Amino acid sequence: MEKNSLLQELPESSWPRERLVRDGERHLSDQELLAIVLRNGSRQQNVMDLAATILRTYPTLYDLKHTTLQELQQFKGIGSTKAIELKAMMEFGCRINRSLQQKLGKIQSSFTLGQLLIDELKDQPQEHLITFFLNTKNEIILQKTIFIGSLNQSIAHPREIFREAVKISAAKVALGHNHPSGNPTPSQNDLDFTERVRLCGEMMGIELLDHIIVGEIKYFSLREEKYLK
Repeated sequence: MEKNSLLQELPESSWPRERLVRDGERHLSDQELLAIVLRNGSRQQNVMDLAATILRTYPTLYDLKHTTLQELQQFKGIGSTKAIELKAMMEFGCRINRSLQQKLGKIQSSFTLGQLLIDELKDQPQEHLITFFLNTKNEIILQKTIFIGSLNQSIAHPREIFREAVKISAAKVALGHNHPSGNPTPSQNDLDFTERVRLCGEMMGIELLDHIIVGEIKYFSLREEKYLK
């Protein structure tokens, strides 16, 4: 946002962009968010005052959404370019609100997940740890390779898994990794890492559904083999 002289009369800590960086977008008022989109005001009023004027004219965001380009340009400080940007921003917000979280299939069983992982990882020369992030219905909302390398204490850490899980509001996670040797029997490092993930998930209310290790043609499910209960 260009800071005109009128806005600079305000303390820097109250500038909308600085507040968003410091406090996050959810802590900003409608006036502050609109001011960020507007970027600057006019010679007569700073951008915060311009945002306030617009919101007084349209007391609900629903009313503002239905303004025309011509109506927006009645405000001093809003020309055709800025009016177009505002209308585009409002439409984009509506489309985001209508969008649904993507689903990448549903985990029906350890067997189906094991077969999927065999197909994906059997030819990898290094260990790859894949995490499936799930909703409450076991639908996959994200699949992500978290680590490449052996699951020892110095490389693998549950924080990478749960940082992503919290960000997308996952209810459950399932892990899968390969053994390039072709033998899917878990190592002690595999078991230790699984337990760390399970305990971290338990504290955060995110269930570890399974950890599947795959070889060339077989898989080993820690859930099926009772390592996970």
